[in-house]
Amino acid sequence: MQAGQNRGGKPQVTETTSPPAAGQESPAKLPAHEIVYQKLRAQILFGELVPGQAVTIQGLVETLGAGMTPVREAIRRLISDGALMFQGNRRVSVPLLGPQDLEELIFARKTIECELARRATPRIGAADIDELVTIDNALDKAIATGDVAGYLVQNYSFHTALYAHADAPILSDIADRLWLRFGPSLRVVSGRLGTQSFPDRHKD
Repeated sequence: MQAGQNRGGKPQVTETTSPPAAGQESPAKLPAHEIVYQKLRAQILFGELVPGQAVTIQGLVETLGAGMTPVREAIRRLISDGALMFQGNRRVSVPLLGPQDLEELIFARKTIECELARRATPRIGAADIDELVTIDNALDKAIATGDVAGYLVQNYSFHTALYAHADAPILSDIADRLWLRFGPSLRVVSGRLGTQSFPDRHKD
């Protein structure tokens, strides 16, 4: 989904599609409330909703073609995840992160994700390596073509595919929540710097 504005200048959301993360079911197999949650989550994760930009709950209901109940449930879960906050007047937004928030998130990600990678490495087979290489090739293409959104999606896909082999569901869940909170700020920075400045150490 992408953020937009209606005729009155109020931010709204339009729908796009994102590939499911490793281990997630296809959207067609999910109940309606979970589909709404995954769509909003993807929008936040890949920075399509800018930190501090408010969207109306009614706007989400209309653009998603969903009922008020599943939209409210998705918002409740995302607030619990630390990915959304209420703004009043039936609006929600992605929280703005300060320097200390970003420092803590980066530290936490490095600590947990290094451990996940360490646990996953001995469990990876030839077919798994082929999958990671395919994702990395798509990531390289996104960098070469300046596709910021594509880079963020493929980067997330690479890491989740790797961590799926760690056999550490608690650590994986924590890492995923950290990605969710960090994603919007990463998109802002990435958009300013361009893809050519992105570090690409996935082949290592």
